[in-house]
Amino acid sequence: MSHVRRFDHVGITVADIDRATAFFVGLGLEVEGRTFMEGEFVDTVIGIPGSRSEIVMLRPPDGGAGLELSSFTQPDHEPGSPSAMSTELGLRNVAFEVDDLQLALERVATDGYGLVGGVGQYEDIWRMAYVRGPEGIIVSLAERIG
Repeated sequence: MSHVRRFDHVGITVADIDRATAFFVGLGLEVEGRTFMEGEFVDTVIGIPGSRSEIVMLRPPDGGAGLELSSFTQPDHEPGSPSAMSTELGLRNVAFEVDDLQLALERVATDGYGLVGGVGQYEDIWRMAYVRGPEGIIVSLAERIG
């Protein structure tokens, strides 16, 4: 018997929550909520006494799994590796299916975000690319073509 009922969200800690939110909203995600989190409950769950963070929850228009962006105001955040590649251990990319890959790439390029490699095609099924988003987050964008 599975204990998991559904996949709900992925959480990513960022330094500039407004910039990261704008990036993902530009891709088509919608802000579900935004709030500050602090207190005994959060301290207990994350194991960091006296923590305070701002949280933005984003979801695709279809209401599927979400993306939670967190930015800590207390304690200070620890910088990650903004140039990490897919071989580095840990969360390496967050992936989205898009209607039009070229249009999505042009949209993120207007804000200065570029490709990690190139645009690849898997058989006659998918066109896909990795984009280096805000704070080095690798965002996989894939268009179903077959």
